[in-house]
Amino acid sequence: MSEKKQIEASLHDSSQQIGGFLGWIERVGNKIPDITMLFIAAFFITCILSAVLSNLHFNYVHPTTGKPIAVTNMLSAKEFVTLMSKMVTNYSGFPPLGMVIVATLGIGIADGSGYINTGLKKILSVTPKFLITPIVIIVGMLSHLAPDSGYMIIIPIAAYMFYASGKHPLSGVAASFAGIAGAFAANYTPSAIDPVIQGFTQMAAQIIDPTYEVNVLCNYFYAVGSTFAVIGSCWWVTEKITEPWCRKACPLDDNLDIPYEDVTSITPRENRSFYIATIVLIAMLAGLVLALMPADSILRDPNGSIASFKAPVMQSIVAIIFLLAAVTGIVYGILSGKFKSSKDFTNSMEEITKTLIQLIVFYFFAAQFMYAFGASNLGALIAISGAEFLKSLALPPQVTIFGIIVFVGLLNLLITSASAKWSILAPIFVPMLMSVGIAPELTQAAFRVSDSAVNVCTPMFAFYPLIIIYCQKYYKRTGVGTLSSLMLPYTITLLIVLTTMLYLFWWFNIPLGFQADYVYPRQMF
Repeated sequence: MSEKKQIEASLHDSSQQIGGFLGWIERVGNKIPDITMLFIAAFFITCILSAVLSNLHFNYVHPTTGKPIAVTNMLSAKEFVTLMSKMVTNYSGFPPLGMVIVATLGIGIADGSGYINTGLKKILSVTPKFLITPIVIIVGMLSHLAPDSGYMIIIPIAAYMFYASGKHPLSGVAASFAGIAGAFAANYTPSAIDPVIQGFTQMAAQIIDPTYEVNVLCNYFYAVGSTFAVIGSCWWVTEKITEPWCRKACPLDDNLDIPYEDVTSITPRENRSFYIATIVLIAMLAGLVLALMPADSILRDPNGSIASFKAPVMQSIVAIIFLLAAVTGIVYGILSGKFKSSKDFTNSMEEITKTLIQLIVFYFFAAQFMYAFGASNLGALIAISGAEFLKSLALPPQVTIFGIIVFVGLLNLLITSASAKWSILAPIFVPMLMSVGIAPELTQAAFRVSDSAVNVCTPMFAFYPLIIIYCQKYYKRTGVGTLSSLMLPYTITLLIVLTTMLYLFWWFNIPLGFQADYVYPRQMF
């Protein structure tokens, strides 16, 4: 057997082995109930556990109140009536609910008008060949402004761009996929997931400290700082590992017929409308900056701070995102002819809201679980007892945080939804680590490292079937094992790079974001 055939056989065997392992994960994962059903079960388990443990005495003292921890029986008549009376407010007051809906409505206008699609197409269409890979990764990062649009728009365009420039199209799929999903913790702009994660972190932190607040942008500096390392490392993986591997293991099908014009063409009217809408967006951003400049600006807090929780600009982050996206989308939609009537305008919001239906249903049960978990004092009991155990191990905080990264990475193979995972883990990890002096913002950053890196290599990821279809346009034998093998180098690289960046930030005491620290109680920068 020739050396070339031996290499191909070896690569094929490796792909089959990885595909077999991930196939096992897929079979196991498919047996897990829907995440909403898991929370319904968690709610009932919490209530039953509270009834049992309420009869026991624990030698733990709440670090804030100084009182002994006592578990409240959530099945008692009094607590059941209280739960019934608060069921609606638990849901309506659930922090992520309103923020996600408002931000999504604004982004829906910009997306429904076609502004975001046109912008992404323009960026990719003018990219020089030698910069295709990093630009694809960067555009993938920026696509977080429009929920899930990157998977449907960026990936097929990136595949064709690589194909048209002489590169392997599957390496274009891999690079764009790494930028969209794998680099979720590294981004230049806030994304829709930020208020979701922040909401769960804050609620969990308040199990220990009812006055504790978490800034929506508490990991923003880390996210921006990590982009440079992520872009460079994913660029290297694409050129040195993915591209050669694809050429050897994934030969292109004969007689390819790829309709490029359908996904990249921009009409003169769309082009003109895009430039005008972009000027309007820049003008609004400039106006916001000018409004923030005076020391006595109405957007600052009474002490003149911009980043304070009391600063109106910080309290209005979601509203600002809504207005910027909505106004830009309206201008583009009217000028391009996409919005011909008020119905078209409202349809853009209605369409994107459909993507939230599953999340809205999930939030109802998550809100009831979070209430029961907190009101029963089970969260405090687990956190404080876990903290005592961690203290007995006397592990350095750096080791504890690394353990969180590894644990979340393993869990992410089965549960890829960031909001679903963090809603489960936050009420346990955040207060537990607060009790040993680790700040919620650092715990959240550690969670996002693994959540970002592992999504790309697990078949449980919701967009895996769609991405496989994109790959099959060029290589019909593409399957779960092919895509997982393709993305595994990115997972390993992202885990190393994002973890290293987190520890570098920590070592040099660089703020993770606004109102963020590494230790609890806070020692603000």
